[in-house]
Amino acid sequence: MRDLSMHITDIVQNSVRAKAKLIQLTIEEKGEWLVFTFEDDGTGMDAETVKKVTDPFYTSRTTRKVGLGLPLFKQNAELTGGTLEIYSQLGEGTTVKADFGKDHIDRPPMGDLKSTVAMLITGNPEVDMVFTYRTKDDEFRLDSREVKEVLDGMDIRMPQVTSFLKEMIDENLKEIKADL
Repeated sequence: MRDLSMHITDIVQNSVRAKAKLIQLTIEEKGEWLVFTFEDDGTGMDAETVKKVTDPFYTSRTTRKVGLGLPLFKQNAELTGGTLEIYSQLGEGTTVKADFGKDHIDRPPMGDLKSTVAMLITGNPEVDMVFTYRTKDDEFRLDSREVKEVLDGMDIRMPQVTSFLKEMIDENLKEIKADL
């Protein structure tokens, strides 16, 4: 995957496939680290599966025999001196946490974060998503439940909503001086 936004899409889609109703994505700038935390309330995994999911030749999907999303995310984190940790409990959900060396030469670029988050929110209307970007001094938080409330029954999948969300995310990330 050529950028971190593609990894974000992959991991959030894993949560959607695991029947999550709430997905929380937090990106934090912590000193020299860029920390990604994904939390969901999906079906979760047993301990044996958690051990296997970073093996590229393991997948729970029946349409193919490899699963490269988490293994590549882990590899990219480790190339920057970081780590990947997965916590999961069957029936309760999963947390994936990855640390990337923020300024490391091997860190993939962020990619189009605003479009990625907007697309994940509007493309999965049955799932609630909370996106948080935290810097040392500030934070931007977007909760799809609040967006849906403001829309007052209007379809969140409408292109105008996606455009509005992209613009709002972009403006707020610039305001908090996110190091993208």
